[in-house]
Amino acid sequence: MPSKHKLVHVVDDDEGVRRSLDFLLTNAGYDVMRWDSAEAFLKGADKSLAACALLDIRMPGMDGLELQHEMQRQGLNFPVIVLSGHGDIAMAVEAMQAGAVDFLQKPAEREHVLGAVARAFDSITDCEEQRKREDWAKTQIGRLTIREQEVLDGLACGYPNKTIAYDLGISARTVEVYRANLMEKLGVSSFADALRIAFAAGLGSKKNWLSAHTLLIHQVQS
Repeated sequence: MPSKHKLVHVVDDDEGVRRSLDFLLTNAGYDVMRWDSAEAFLKGADKSLAACALLDIRMPGMDGLELQHEMQRQGLNFPVIVLSGHGDIAMAVEAMQAGAVDFLQKPAEREHVLGAVARAFDSITDCEEQRKREDWAKTQIGRLTIREQEVLDGLACGYPNKTIAYDLGISARTVEVYRANLMEKLGVSSFADALRIAFAAGLGSKKNWLSAHTLLIHQVQS
């Protein structure tokens, strides 16, 4: 049974729908907050509490799609499930393209509602685990010198030692030395393990590499 700390926001202008979903979710072990409009939800929802949101697509004033975009703009990073009528499939698909976890057609069956909510909370857990791994990886990368980080970044971009050496203005042999040193500091025995840490920390963007090091080369040449 879900933890009582799992909060679900139900945003729908239909009181009957709100009450029905509240009853279903409360009996399934969730905490529920009901809102009769997008505006009321935006004004009253606590951003600091992890939650998911069931949004009706068609509501007076701000509709579900507009609300979804406004949530993103305001930093309400709740996974979203949209509730749609039979004529609103295109809008529901648009909501999915904008990041909604799922959409449910009214009247939604019990199993479908509970399954969608469970997936929404699974997505929160996945994001938290990803953030934890990213934080850990950045801590590991922080143990390296700036030059070692640059070499690892180049390797994560898939560049050979010669290319990294040229862009950094050092020898290929020196790149090999930095590579050995950074692997030792990261406590890894395989290059693949080093790359996993690099990717988790956000390294390996060829666009960023070219932007930084092409400019550096031009500065040196000029």
